[in-house]
Amino acid sequence: MDPHPLTGDRFASPVPPGSGWPDDPATPVTPCATGPDSVRELAAQAVDLSDLAARTSVCGACPRLVSWREDVATAHRRASFGHEPYWGRPVPAFGDPHARHVIVGLAPAAHGANRTGRMFTGDRSGEWLYAALHRAGFANRPDAVAAGDGLELTDLRITAPVHCAPPANKPTTQEKATCGAWLDRELELSAHRLESILALGVIGWQSLFAAATRIGWQVPRPRPKFGHGVVTTLETGHGPVRLIGCYHVSQQNTFTGKLTVEMLDAAMALMQTPR
Repeated sequence: MDPHPLTGDRFASPVPPGSGWPDDPATPVTPCATGPDSVRELAAQAVDLSDLAARTSVCGACPRLVSWREDVATAHRRASFGHEPYWGRPVPAFGDPHARHVIVGLAPAAHGANRTGRMFTGDRSGEWLYAALHRAGFANRPDAVAAGDGLELTDLRITAPVHCAPPANKPTTQEKATCGAWLDRELELSAHRLESILALGVIGWQSLFAAATRIGWQVPRPRPKFGHGVVTTLETGHGPVRLIGCYHVSQQNTFTGKLTVEMLDAAMALMQTPR
C-alpha cells in the first residue's frame, strides 16, 4: 500500500492538524476538547464558523468514538479503500459560511466522510445528496469525491449533530448530548442570516429541536413529529426559520424507494421557498 502522502505513514490516523490535508480547518495549536465540559466551553468561545470548524475537527471528547473512528481508519478499512489514507478525525461542517440554508444530517459514514474528511463525501449517500444540491443550484458539481476536489456550495452549509463516525451508525445518547454543543454554536453563529433548515432523518430532526431549545429559540408546542415533507417554523430572535423534514439519503432509503429523486428534489424546493 502507498504511504500517506502527507506524513509518510502507511496508516496515518488521525491526520495531524496542519499537515496539509485539503481544506483542513485546524492548525497544531487549535484547542482540543477532552470531555463534555470542554466541548461546551470551546464551542461557546468560537468566534466564527471557521474557528468552530477547526475546534470541531480536533475534538477528542468521546472515548468510544475516538477509538472507533481511528480503528476504522487503520485496521478495519475496506479492501476497495485500502490504498487511501483516512481522515480519522471529527468531520466539521462544510459549505458557504454566509449560507441562508442549512442541512443537518446524522453522523459521518465510517468509510465515507471519516475517510475523506468532508460531510457526505465519498459514499452513496453523498452521491444522492450532492446530485440533488447541484440540480437545485447549491453545488457547482453533482458529485463529491474527496476534500480538495473543487466542490463548492453556495448559500448552503451542511452539518450534523454528531461529528465522528459511530459504531453501527448509532451514537449513544451521551455522545449526542456531548456533540450537541457544536451544533448549538453553529446555529447561534448562523441565526442572523438563516432562513431554512433541512433535517435528514428523525435523528437530525430531533437533534435540531433539542439544539434550538438549548439556545433559546422558540419551538412549536406540541413538537411536530418527523415526516418527509413536514414543515414547521422556529423563531430565532432574528426572524422565522423554516424547518423541513426529509428522509435521510441512506442506502436503506434510496435502494428501497422510500426516498426517490423526485421526493428529494421536492424537499430541496421547500427549503428554497421564500419566507
